[in-house]
Amino acid sequence: MKVIPIYIEAGISGFESPAVEYKALGLSLDQLLIRHPNATFIGQASGQSMQGIGIFDGDLLIVDRSLMAKNGDVIVANFNGCFVCKLIDKPQARLLSASKNHAPVSIKAEDDFQLEGVVTRSIRLHHHAPELTACMH
Repeated sequence: MKVIPIYIEAGISGFESPAVEYKALGLSLDQLLIRHPNATFIGQASGQSMQGIGIFDGDLLIVDRSLMAKNGDVIVANFNGCFVCKLIDKPQARLLSASKNHAPVSIKAEDDFQLEGVVTRSIRLHHHAPELTACMH
């Protein structure tokens, strides 16, 4: 993959040709974003509960199953049959949102809870990608 760096300043009215600083980095996005390819999956965020840490509705989440979740990590879990993206509070066994509009959720012994992985990256889509929508449904 070839990367064209474009440096943007607020208030400018036009852009210099991207070809002026054309560089080939010799890396793929997989190499750049994914540490453990055999243990990684990509999901799509839904809802507003994680906006406080910069994860917005529709963002792509790169989730690494090989990492051990630490207190405060952003995780994806199966909680009572629903996939959720939350901050993990290990000492108090809670799932935390990054929004004041959502209360913490305690993980009780009777709950069905399975940690699916640690979110290592999130990618914001700035343009609607119909092919992605088709894959996610």
